[in-house]
Amino acid sequence: MRRVLICVVILGLAAALLAGCVMGPDYARPKVDVPAGYRIDLKAAADAANTAWWKQFGDPVLDALIDESLAHNLNLQIAVANVEQAAGVFTQTRSQLFPQVGYQGLGERAKTPDRNYPTEFAQLFPPNPSTAYQAALSASWEIDLWGRIRRLSESARANLLASDEARRGVILTLVASVATNYIQLCGLDEQLAVAKSTLGTYAESVKLFELQFQYGQVSQMNVAQAKSQYENAATQIPQIESQIAQTENALSVLLGRNPGPIARGKSISALALPAVPAGLPSELLERRPDLLQAEEQLVAANAQIGAAKALYFPTISLTGAFGSASSDLSKLFTGPARTWSYAGQIIGPIFTFGAVSGQVAQAEAGAQAALYNYRLSIQNAFADVDSALVANQKLQEQVAAQGRLVDALSDYARLARLQFNGGYAPYSTVLQAEQSLFPAQLTLAAVRSQVLASSVNVYKAMGGGWVDLADKGTSPAGGPAVPALTDRNPLPPLF
Repeated sequence: MRRVLICVVILGLAAALLAGCVMGPDYARPKVDVPAGYRIDLKAAADAANTAWWKQFGDPVLDALIDESLAHNLNLQIAVANVEQAAGVFTQTRSQLFPQVGYQGLGERAKTPDRNYPTEFAQLFPPNPSTAYQAALSASWEIDLWGRIRRLSESARANLLASDEARRGVILTLVASVATNYIQLCGLDEQLAVAKSTLGTYAESVKLFELQFQYGQVSQMNVAQAKSQYENAATQIPQIESQIAQTENALSVLLGRNPGPIARGKSISALALPAVPAGLPSELLERRPDLLQAEEQLVAANAQIGAAKALYFPTISLTGAFGSASSDLSKLFTGPARTWSYAGQIIGPIFTFGAVSGQVAQAEAGAQAALYNYRLSIQNAFADVDSALVANQKLQEQVAAQGRLVDALSDYARLARLQFNGGYAPYSTVLQAEQSLFPAQLTLAAVRSQVLASSVNVYKAMGGGWVDLADKGTSPAGGPAVPALTDRNPLPPLF
């Protein structure tokens, strides 16, 4: 018996010494082709990627709406729950690295059919009915000789980090969406104000022409032209009001509310334009949540290769039990009642007909797909930033040109009306000028909101430390989910 125990101990020590051996490739960040810069010259860019950029708009109402969304948005709460689920999977997987200890207890009383034994032999047979009691501690341990469990733990840990990056990605998208919808809402408010003001001006023109027609100063055609101009402006108001309601409802959902009206702060023209954040393309690899998520998914897939290859080799397990068994409860823990057992088990494949090789091929293909997804995510990220920067610059140029167009059309409409009142031009000239001015004013309000929204898209595309600042504004349940696992170091060795 002692020899068996010594063999088991030696086997366990040998496994411990060899436990550093793990199958499969260790993860190394793949090389990617990073552009040297962006298409737009960023000389005027500020180091603002790590600031709470939404405060640069200077609107306390917007700040309050973003705080509310971070505390109550349901998509963010779903993401937090996903992180907690991944943390549970990691804890469960990593627990297999350590011995599993349990206990069991048994109390039994049983009766078998009576048999007629001679009296002199009755003591040779157990009593009927009989009583039995048993209490024992059990332990089992799969020695991770080939690193299968460590690779599975590495994969589960990477999935946990990927889930947390997905949560940070939800924060990034949420803040940007709230800001964009609020800006769009302010732009629609200005369009509605322009439409109502224009409608009031046109209504006065209709009344004036109707009065002049009664006295024979203008023709009925002039009255019809004025009415058509009025109704054209009137048709714009319901459309804008419908867009306002839809935007308010979308923003309410982002805030975690039921659909309803949204408070306003500053007008679209009073909102300040945030500074363009600075940053190099290579920095996206370290601060965009979607890229970090894709890389952690690659780490997880890479670890699965080692876990699959370890199936080619035998599995070694140690089990043991220690306890007491007695027919008398009062004697259950006395010396003669002691029971114990220990065993070592080794299980390995011989012919699997592709069961193991299929899993290895599946893991290798999954890692290859994760690698392509990582590279594609990087290319999309570079394209997002470049497109956002171009759009921001060109929209600023467009809003300046649109403003000059509105000024020119305003002068045109003013002069056309003066000439008409003086009898030097027909009313069709006034109609043409005002019909050009009204849509130009609506376009100017829309482009102003697009410029501000493009600044939001720049911050969203670049990522940055502002995601961590926004994370602090989440509810207690939505705080940093796995602060102890944010490093990229591999799992510590078991021995």
